[in-house]
Amino acid sequence: MSAMYRVFPRKTVVTAVLLLSATTAALSPPGAAVAAERDSVTTHSGAGTEEERRQVEGYWTPARMKLAGALVPEITPVPEDDNTPDDPRPLPAGTLDPGATWTHGGAVDQSVGRLFFTFSDGYDGSCTATVVNSANRSAVMTAAHCLRGVGDPAADGTWHHNLYFVPGYRNGTKPLGGFSVRSAATSSRWNADPGGTTSQDIAVAGYDTGMAVANPSAGGRRIADVTGSQRIAFTKPVEGEFIHTFGYPKGRLNDPGVAYAGSRMIHCAGPARQGPKAPLLWGEACDMSSGASGGPHFARFDPRTGTGTVVGVTTTGADLAGGQTPTLYATRLGDSARHLYDWARTRSL
Repeated sequence: MSAMYRVFPRKTVVTAVLLLSATTAALSPPGAAVAAERDSVTTHSGAGTEEERRQVEGYWTPARMKLAGALVPEITPVPEDDNTPDDPRPLPAGTLDPGATWTHGGAVDQSVGRLFFTFSDGYDGSCTATVVNSANRSAVMTAAHCLRGVGDPAADGTWHHNLYFVPGYRNGTKPLGGFSVRSAATSSRWNADPGGTTSQDIAVAGYDTGMAVANPSAGGRRIADVTGSQRIAFTKPVEGEFIHTFGYPKGRLNDPGVAYAGSRMIHCAGPARQGPKAPLLWGEACDMSSGASGGPHFARFDPRTGTGTVVGVTTTGADLAGGQTPTLYATRLGDSARHLYDWARTRSL
């Protein structure tokens, strides 16, 4: 997760998610490069027909899901399964965790999952996403850069395709099935590139949130009826607030020899702190890297039930936001995220 898990063109290098990529560039003041026009919602249609849904479903085979996000998939062996034993005992409240396989079950094991997609050049990637409370029981929250790159939303290749959410993903399996994405939305701040504005600039300014509306299952059930859903809130961060974070990283920060493989959901927990270089981003000590982008940051999380309130989504690491390494930073949910949520929660299916 470095500088912001930004996405590089696969044709020239390899992809890395915003959260993790990067070169450490000198940053202008937070949000200074972001245009001052009114923030609005930019939407995109996904798998709208039955045939399109079947094609997306068929595309994501177990092997393809396991290799999604591999730097060089053509020569990358299929990752081994993570068979860490489950532990039915609740994690004691307030337990610090810099990164470990989540083995305690609960609602989070069903409502959080791996979000798969294909870049315009044909390479596959993955992020993390969460089913959140909504009137239509179909709203899924993630990071904006997990849905598209910065630029003209009408241009070829701006939006990712084959978007497919697998709640409770584990070792290439779909314990609760898979859900294609009917439509997606990001802030209009991601639409243009005026004066060299980058995805990093926009994320630092607090706009790296995105929403997806999931299609019903093959049996016609809406996703929240299958997975349950998590609360969501648009509140100001509190210094030192204890936050639980979940994701499906494809690597481990500062320890490449012991990498996560995206096989199981990883958990971190600790007090929130403000990013010295990006004060609109807040993070906790955590060694997750790319693939964790879009994962939920929960306030008031109950380890006994696996429920909490989503207050942010993973955006970047210390390379972009500063502070101690490793730290996993979130875009905290504010007015921009609320606009996206209001759009998603009432979409008809």
